Amino acid sequence: MSNIISVEHLAYTYPGVDDTPGVAVFEDMNLTVEEGSFVAILGTNGCGKSTLAKHFNSILLPSGGKVWVCGIDTSNEERIMSVRRNVGMVFQNPDNQIVANVVEEDVAFGPENLGISSPEIRHRVDKALKQVGMYEYREHAPHLLSGGQKQRIAIAGVIAMEPKCIVLDEPTAMLDPRGRREVIETVGRLNREKGITVVLITHHMDEAAKAGRVVVLHKGKVAADGTPKQVFSQVELLHNIGLAAPESVELCWELNKEGFELPLDKLDPKECAQALYDMVKA
Repeated sequence: MSNIISVEHLAYTYPGVDDTPGVAVFEDMNLTVEEGSFVAILGTNGCGKSTLAKHFNSILLPSGGKVWVCGIDTSNEERIMSVRRNVGMVFQNPDNQIVANVVEEDVAFGPENLGISSPEIRHRVDKALKQVGMYEYREHAPHLLSGGQKQRIAIAGVIAMEPKCIVLDEPTAMLDPRGRREVIETVGRLNREKGITVVLITHHMDEAAKAGRVVVLHKGKVAADGTPKQVFSQVELLHNIGLAAPESVELCWELNKEGFELPLDKLDPKECAQALYDMVKA
């Protein structure tokens, strides 16, 4: 597959205030995202996760190096709208993304700003709401919906613009467990069934475990990159960074310190339980 996003020697420094020095986040960041993939990006606060995500949509522009989206240089001001047509952003607080008093009007806002014709907007809005399982709420007031439902509406608003990639910057941080599950199931389905590239910025290990690839950032660099099983089996590396593995992996790791020999790639609780059963039975 071809790369939909390429980050080449990215450098970025937040400018200082009142003659104070700027804060360097990246000095030489390199990363690629394949078209059609589902990538989770992890890291502690301040590691650069959100800063990186904002470079994918030209919200931030490189201080050095390049970021390419569908072959477009994101720092080319004449092509910023093209970048944003290809990469849609969903942020942490769904209330900050809702701009209309009716669900279907909110979802229509993005396509309207792209100059799409009214019949096509109607088609896209209905299609997007069905894809996120919110079509029956199309005439509801967004402020009466749950947090998870609001975030699904925000996702519908992005996919109505028909981007090739959706970047979600900690979209479940303000949601309860049910809302979190709704959102992650929605983006997973969009990736599997529609082929939309998904980049998920998260601090929840169980969410990252559902991705096809996990990238761990630390101090502006890639500390680990691979499948969830490959990354989460590196428990000591994660601990040194300040992260934890999923609970099932942490349990096996703790038992191994007591002399057991359990695999560290059991991300699902059922798989972990089976490994424990097999050990006891043996």
